[in-house]
Amino acid sequence: MGKKITPYKDSDLGKKKQVEQMFDTISTNYDGLNRVISFGIDVKWRKKVVKMVSETNPHAVLDIATGTGDLAISLAKTGAKRIVGLDLSEGMLAVGRKKIREEDLSERIEMIQGDSEALPFEDNTFDAITVAFGVRNFENLEKGLAEILRVLKPGGIFVILETSVPTKFPFKQGYYFYTRNLLPLIGKLFSKDKVAYSYLSESAAAFPYGDKLNNILKEIGFIDVSHKPQTMGVATIYSASK
Repeated sequence: MGKKITPYKDSDLGKKKQVEQMFDTISTNYDGLNRVISFGIDVKWRKKVVKMVSETNPHAVLDIATGTGDLAISLAKTGAKRIVGLDLSEGMLAVGRKKIREEDLSERIEMIQGDSEALPFEDNTFDAITVAFGVRNFENLEKGLAEILRVLKPGGIFVILETSVPTKFPFKQGYYFYTRNLLPLIGKLFSKDKVAYSYLSESAAAFPYGDKLNNILKEIGFIDVSHKPQTMGVATIYSASK
């Protein structure tokens, strides 16, 4: 992946612990700030992920890097009997559990703290696995993807929703201006963590997207790999199988 981007440049902690610390800090205002930063378009992207998963009629679904549970809650629409949301940050999970109780979904959705690179599940456990805006936070991308392949059932679907960089003028130039200047400024004004949103924009720019990520997925062992850019390329939805 090239240069490793971490939230706190002067920290002695590894990326995994830094990401956990960062999301614990920003968990209470993460949802509202996210809607502002994405202009609410992320809701539309998540609906597309849910539709893709629904078409496979899953029984058990795992949402990795679930954060405050937005996607996990939406995945209830798939009809899955078991939905597990996993995240490093207990702060984010606490917000998610409250939302799940309010939606009366506690019997179907379980939120657990865990590491994407050491998933606490047996081989071939889930019919569908999703990750929304989380794979770029993996400390070891290949290890995390290999773990996902391990716990995915043969024939199951794996869907990634992740930021990407537009390639066409003027969207590419506009994207860089927004993520390098406006995004960190909004984060500094409204977030408890002054560096969190600088990290999020830097990690998005450095992450392999499009065919590069497709090739990594294929090397890990996934099949039927494809991707669809969203909203002029500012995000991409990837799908794969086992």
